[in-house]
Amino acid sequence: MSAPVVIVGTGLAGYNLAREFRKLDSETPLLLITADDGRSYSKPMLSTGFAKNKDADGLSMAEPGAMAEQLNAEVRTHTRITGIDAGHKQLWVGEEAIAYRDLVLACGAQVIRVPVEGDAQDAIYSINDLEDYARFRGASVGKKRVLIMGVGLIGCEFANDLTLGGYQVELVAPCEQVMPGLLHPAAATAVQTALEGLGARFHLGPVLASLNHKAAALEAHLSDGTVIECDLVLSAIGLRPRTELATAAGLQVNRGVMVDRQLATSHANIYALGDCAEVDGLNLLYVMPLMTCARALAQTLAGNPTAVSYGAMPVTVKTPACPLVVSPPPLGKHGEWTVAGSGSDIKALCHDPSGALLGYALTGTSVQEKLALNKALPALLA
Repeated sequence: MSAPVVIVGTGLAGYNLAREFRKLDSETPLLLITADDGRSYSKPMLSTGFAKNKDADGLSMAEPGAMAEQLNAEVRTHTRITGIDAGHKQLWVGEEAIAYRDLVLACGAQVIRVPVEGDAQDAIYSINDLEDYARFRGASVGKKRVLIMGVGLIGCEFANDLTLGGYQVELVAPCEQVMPGLLHPAAATAVQTALEGLGARFHLGPVLASLNHKAAALEAHLSDGTVIECDLVLSAIGLRPRTELATAAGLQVNRGVMVDRQLATSHANIYALGDCAEVDGLNLLYVMPLMTCARALAQTLAGNPTAVSYGAMPVTVKTPACPLVVSPPPLGKHGEWTVAGSGSDIKALCHDPSGALLGYALTGTSVQEKLALNKALPALLA
């Protein structure tokens, strides 16, 4: 039997690559290895579960056994790879050596953690996968007050979802606006105002300095002296590509696992895609580039080497209180912003000196203009 194509990870990147590959090649042995339970789910849906009153089982789309059958593949769950021997085209799971024809790293990103003083570290949760969601949802039963660390895209999505789910939400972050680095200030104000309209309260500037148990609740002390009583803390500070396995194998790593336009790493027969990959200098932790990469890499693995191309990659943020679509200007490109609209309906556009559109941030009813604007946006990887 020939060596399999091995995919490390069964998130959106791993399973979608497997699906795309099976459309082109139904025979080559396929092995997926994951450290979690291997259920198929859509990660973006994790920040919509409370509003929809769905538990982890309700967000799961397929069990690993069903995915194995669907993909004509072996799916090994709760399995950690302990090393990669790139020179001999094999990886290690404990003492077991597994040969591969091609190896794909689709191991995603991990949450960024910051130290917090106090005795209530056990009450700080993060949600990065379905098992995390199950733990947080279980802990939230009978609770009402959630403190969210971070006001980036994920923090704001969870703030919207939890308030719609009946929770009292307070957010704390050491910045001047929501989604800094992603949103024009006018659009950020529109989103924050809409979330405040749902009842969310923002503490912008300080950090969570300490968290302690107090009777049946928690007492959070912010660095500016503010004291907040809450029941749970959700850390949504950000994500960092998982690169430890690649680094240990001697692959080139920068922010993510460095790959070229064919998603090939610095070693033959090893590829990477999804949140763990840095594609030609770009590390985009969003669904659209991931799906684009899955289609291209499937072609390459099936014997038709294909370079990935990124067109415009706008991001739709799940804040129904204030619909939001944003397409930041490409890295290294600078222009002048103009803002039209008011209240929750903001259209912020960035143009270069020649008048060409570089990026936008649309909120409220202005999101209806995204399709027309997308046509004028530059490709990220032409």
